[in-house]
Amino acid sequence: MAVFVALGAFLMTLAGGWTAQRVTDRRHLVLGLAGGLMLGVVGLDLLPEALRAADTEVHGVPAALLLFVAGFLVAHLVERLLAARQAAHGAGEHDGRTPEVGLTAAAAMVGHSAMDGVAIGAAFQVGHGMGLAVALAVIAHDFADGFNTFTLTTVYGNARRRAVAMLVADAVAPVAGAASTLLFTIPEPLLGGYLGFFGGALLYLAAAEILPEAHHEHPARPTLLCTVAGAAFIWLVVGIAE
Repeated sequence: MAVFVALGAFLMTLAGGWTAQRVTDRRHLVLGLAGGLMLGVVGLDLLPEALRAADTEVHGVPAALLLFVAGFLVAHLVERLLAARQAAHGAGEHDGRTPEVGLTAAAAMVGHSAMDGVAIGAAFQVGHGMGLAVALAVIAHDFADGFNTFTLTTVYGNARRRAVAMLVADAVAPVAGAASTLLFTIPEPLLGGYLGFFGGALLYLAAAEILPEAHHEHPARPTLLCTVAGAAFIWLVVGIAE
């Protein structure tokens, strides 16, 4: 049942990626929406779940929040190191964007989607009601995952074929994750720590890269509305799932 339900996440991920590539003439709006979706996923979905799952503290601070900050800093460090490496080898960036950063971010999205599948499988081990509730949340926000995976890959100058390959990997990941729960389970504190770390990295990409690019040389109001709409959509999805 968990694997069958995860097929819905597979289809929604592909639908999100298809939407992102079909609106290239409104790229700033796509990026604005992607930024809002990413912000909503981090603040309203990933971080609350991370705090719930990893409830331990380190020197008075929740471990999930420490990993959240670590994820933000690691994303910043990776981007700067990749940019410096390309500059040292005389390879120019694509419009100021380093392609490897896009691939790394998309790979992180694939890993997150795999964990979504694991969450579905684990929830079905608890009960069908819990499994269906978690699956609803995953399927709904996997549209955003597919949208963001394609956008993150292309905005850093990667070719369309690479973006499509990462999109397909992101779509397959939740099915593989759900299937893996037939063999093993991940301890809840470890899962919470991962969600916190990934949330920090995703927030960095949204705030430092995606949203500034969305507002570059374009009218701010329509783009801002798309950003708000993206965050509001995730709020709606989380509310329905609860």
